[in-house]
Amino acid sequence: MIRFPLKTTEEEQESWISIADLMSVLMLVFLLIAIVYIQFQAQSAEERKTLEEALGKPVAAWLIHQKEIYKALMEEFDKDLDKWDAEIEEKGPTVRFRSPSVLFPKGSAEIRLRFKEILRDFWPRYIRVLDKRAWRDDIEEIRIEGHTSSEWEGAASRREAYFKNMELSQNRTRAVMEFCLSLYAVRRREAWLLEKVTANGLSSSRLVKNWRDTEDKRASRRVEFRVSPKIITQEMVVESR
Repeated sequence: MIRFPLKTTEEEQESWISIADLMSVLMLVFLLIAIVYIQFQAQSAEERKTLEEALGKPVAAWLIHQKEIYKALMEEFDKDLDKWDAEIEEKGPTVRFRSPSVLFPKGSAEIRLRFKEILRDFWPRYIRVLDKRAWRDDIEEIRIEGHTSSEWEGAASRREAYFKNMELSQNRTRAVMEFCLSLYAVRRREAWLLEKVTANGLSSSRLVKNWRDTEDKRASRRVEFRVSPKIITQEMVVESR
């Protein structure tokens, strides 16, 4: 026969009180988490509904995906950005490598060894984020963009400098694309990447300006990885027929 004590010692009573307090705290924590999650879901649903009414479902879906991809990229690369001299912008989203001395020698399309090391680490992880079922079908293009400053030593005119830089930036982005697609770590995604990845030399068409609203030549010399969405509206479908 099992007997239950009618009385407990003072130490036992304090122990039971401590456990009860702990359980109460845990229940409150779980309750707060549940409330925050429900509010977040409600806000997301409300945000999506508002965007859909204003812009249409395809555009609204992409704007939501854009935020989600940006968040996923930040979680993946946040600890690497400083050592790579890189940044991530939500618009796009875009990953930007900002150090010209790391990227290429002056006037050359040969990728520096340091940038190759960065790309070996960055590219497979970048593609792993983009190749998520939630948004992979909404991605039209993964753009590798090369940007230069407006100057070209020995150029007789601004026009000549522009086209010299156009050729250089195109050669550079093609070199980056070829290197990235040659990496063994992305070999199994090759078919998808060949459909999506493009090399885009943009010369000095998108200069970076400083606080004086004049060209920042160093910041303008950069390589960007940008995602372009596949947004098909009903009007586009009708026009294409």
